[in-house]
Amino acid sequence: QVHLVESGGGLVQPGGSLRLSCAASGFTFSSYPMSWYRQAPGKERELVATITSGGSRTNYADSVKGRFTISRDNAKNTVFLQMNSLKPEDTAVYYCNAKTYTSTYWGQGTQVTVSS
Repeated sequence: QVHLVESGGGLVQPGGSLRLSCAASGFTFSSYPMSWYRQAPGKERELVATITSGGSRTNYADSVKGRFTISRDNAKNTVFLQMNSLKPEDTAVYYCNAKTYTSTYWGQGTQVTVSS
């Protein structure tokens, strides 16, 4: 059974930083790309960042380029999202996502609130 468990969210002031983690289990983590999505109140879920299975390539939404960094540790089955220079518009529930050959899996989400 696949499990994706996010952690690291919280309340942070504008300009601050947070590091999200997603611990994965139940599938061959190192074989698949991983992504972070987010969903703000009243908005659709959007893709934030993706990393390839080996971690050599990454892609980011234009809104977070230069501020967020996605990385992974295949030995620990964990994917990370380092978020710097946070803005109020980054406030959302952040979800970890895994796409295997047969299915798509989601974590339960972690709330990130950027406010003074």
